Amino acid sequence: MTTTSDLDLASLPTIRSAEELTALIGAPDAAVRDKAQPALVAQDREFLAASPLCFVATRGPDGGDVSPKGDPAGFTHVIDDRTIAIPERAGNKRIDGFHNLLHDSRVALIFLVPGQGYTLRVNGRARLVTDAPFFDEMVVRGHRPLLAMVVEVDEVFNHCPKAFMRSGAWKPQTWQPESVMPYAELAKAKWRASDPPEEVDAHYSPEAYERSLYPSGD
Repeated sequence: MTTTSDLDLASLPTIRSAEELTALIGAPDAAVRDKAQPALVAQDREFLAASPLCFVATRGPDGGDVSPKGDPAGFTHVIDDRTIAIPERAGNKRIDGFHNLLHDSRVALIFLVPGQGYTLRVNGRARLVTDAPFFDEMVVRGHRPLLAMVVEVDEVFNHCPKAFMRSGAWKPQTWQPESVMPYAELAKAKWRASDPPEEVDAHYSPEAYERSLYPSGD
């Protein structure tokens, strides 16, 4: 097996211009090229109402970050056709993407509906707000978010299902969760190697994680 130590990465054939990239991949047809829209339409609202998961990409002074955000389907609040809001829930408090937004407000999101191959992509600019009337509509299990990411939409479009078709990601017969170690084992092997194993197991137990999803008192 070839390793990076066997490679001179600088000598690999490399694309260095948009013209070279188009010559290799080809140009999209007009319908695909022009499908981005400046605002949400009815079908986009329906997709957001059904989506329980999105991935948020940001960029800061030290690089980029992609973070998953999830809640019950419809967790994204549509303020109007050019503005959406995503609640923040209890997590590990790294909030890398939020730190990035303080440096660069540009944000890119991909929304998914499990089992559906196509996705909804939203690009825009975001701000972090600590209260708004719509926070009351974001309460889950009595938990009102401490903040929300409000995104002003620049463009929105659907991405085709080919990636999910190739990967088989939504086909249960392809799932192999046992091919990787449980999360508690991963933590013990990587970032909590010096902690007592029983403490790590208790911290990452399904019961403890369930309690931490929507902690009371926030």
